[in-house]
Amino acid sequence: MRLLVVEDDARLLMQLDVMLRQQGYSVDLADDGEKALFLFSEHPYDAAIVDVGLPKIDGFELVRRCRQQDIRCPILLLTARDRWQEKVEGLDAGADDYLTKPFHDEELLARLKALIRRASGKANPVLNHGALSLDTVSEEVLVNSSPVSLTAYEYKVVEYFLLNPEKVISKTELTEHIYDQDFDLDSNVIEVFIGRLRKKLDPDGTLKPIETLRGRGYRLARTTEQQRA
Repeated sequence: MRLLVVEDDARLLMQLDVMLRQQGYSVDLADDGEKALFLFSEHPYDAAIVDVGLPKIDGFELVRRCRQQDIRCPILLLTARDRWQEKVEGLDAGADDYLTKPFHDEELLARLKALIRRASGKANPVLNHGALSLDTVSEEVLVNSSPVSLTAYEYKVVEYFLLNPEKVISKTELTEHIYDQDFDLDSNVIEVFIGRLRKKLDPDGTLKPIETLRGRGYRLARTTEQQRA
């Protein structure tokens, strides 16, 4: 998952960067609202964390401008202000949730995961698709109720597929959402991951969980229930 973190406190910005990367997220950073608005317009983010008290463009106005530009990624506001009126202003501006400073990392991560799931229409922390199941809390992947051992990047690929189960996902899009922005998009690493995932998720070759659409990308195979519908 690719995130944008917007915070003018350099120390907190770096702390969030380190913590989120340790959790497997790809992270872009901005320390003012103007820079953040540019990044929002340039990159497709899965979610954003935005401080209210930003220079140049404050957090409320940044959220308003994003929504006016039809930027739809979920936004979690950070605020040092505990007045309910300001929380209402943030939500009315178009933010999806807020968190008051100081906060525990665990709460921020839980809210972030919930926002990403809801944005994909998934309220349940466990994502299911046919025989495939992924628990976003324990980060465990199961096939036919049996655990599958994945690397961190393989997990991120499976998670992105399950959050977009009917979407055709190009190699470029998948790369942008699981790697940092300076990653070489011409690399064939996605093909390697897909091949490795197919072997781990479907060692017998009976499920065929990931389809290749030539010239377009990849998509999760339709489940038996979907085929019958």
